[in-house]
Amino acid sequence: MTDLNTLAANAPKAELHLHIEGSFEPELMFEIARRNDVNLPFKSVEDIRAAYDFSNLQEFLDIYYQGMSVLLLEQDFYDLTWAYLTRAAADHVIHTEIFFDPQGHTERGVAFADVVGGISRALGDAKDKLGISSKLIMCFLRHLSEEEALATWDEAQPHLSLIDGVGLDSSEVGHPPSKFKKVFAKARAAGLHLVAHAGEEGPPSYIWEALDDLCIERVDHGNRALEDQALVKRLADEGLCLTVCPLSNLKLCVIDDMKNHPIKVMLDAGLKPNINSDDPSYFGGYVNDNFLALINALPLSRTDIEVLLRNGFEGSFMDESDKAEALHRLQNYIKNTG
Repeated sequence: MTDLNTLAANAPKAELHLHIEGSFEPELMFEIARRNDVNLPFKSVEDIRAAYDFSNLQEFLDIYYQGMSVLLLEQDFYDLTWAYLTRAAADHVIHTEIFFDPQGHTERGVAFADVVGGISRALGDAKDKLGISSKLIMCFLRHLSEEEALATWDEAQPHLSLIDGVGLDSSEVGHPPSKFKKVFAKARAAGLHLVAHAGEEGPPSYIWEALDDLCIERVDHGNRALEDQALVKRLADEGLCLTVCPLSNLKLCVIDDMKNHPIKVMLDAGLKPNINSDDPSYFGGYVNDNFLALINALPLSRTDIEVLLRNGFEGSFMDESDKAEALHRLQNYIKNTG
């Protein structure tokens, strides 16, 4: 029988929680900085990697926004996205749903059209050249005001044909989902999919708010849902996917040891987690690295791994026919590696 590491590594999979700016590898960051004549406060790739030592979400975000400052032109966003997609293909990702943070760019004077245009062009090329399908999710920065989110929503209107959903990310504590009720209502009325980061550092009440006030269709992270059994029951009953990011949880000190990761508890409670890399350049691993870390730390069964893989496709926003085809492809893979 195929060992679990090999089973997970070679399986066709979906990644649903990926911040494209968080896939910015230091080598490409330096290349684009030189191209755009931007001075970075680091002398080398090694200096950047040494700076990736965080004790909480805010420390990570501080360097995260610093890194994205070199992205100025449409080609920069294409190159950033294409670099992630080629790396995802190596991990057998066949569908990805990518977050991007337009407010982190437009506030620097970068045109919205250049941001979404570069990302979308790379996603189109990935479908043709790599066989990776995708959805694009525009996130609002929760540490900013809802008025600023509404302005970004207005700015996005000419480009909505390229955007499949909206999300909510950045500093969680002190910025509850209810703060963004109006802008999510507008996105819902426009027919876009809705997701939100909740229950990573924030309390279970933030997940309740995301469900009731924002009407989200899946929860990004959601670790702290386990503290509220009524919430666990609701998430299980409604079958909402939790886009869990193990190496991110460890790097940001949401957990202190991978042996304490709650993924097995989630599965046993009837929740629907799937495995993602979040910000892989900053957190030290792409999606297969996250599977490997869990398999090496926890007593996961073959069935657990199969369920996690299926959850990725079932929790996706793929068209139903494409979803069925992907699940069939996964099932054939599982059958042939029994």
